[in-house]
Amino acid sequence: MELKNRERHLARGYSEFAYAPVPTKFTKMMRKNWIFQAYRWLVLNIKILRIVAFGHS
Repeated sequence: MELKNRERHLARGYSEFAYAPVPTKFTKMMRKNWIFQAYRWLVLNIKILRIVAFGHS
């Protein structure tokens, strides 16, 4: 009887929370959109340029 209670309270491995989230249709669309990707590339490069130009501190 005690064994059944112990098995019931064991942690479950590999639950649905252990896996990576699935991207939505909107996220997939934005990843393929070259205009959005060009905009994100530009923003990232400006951030890097600011760090290089003005230093890390």
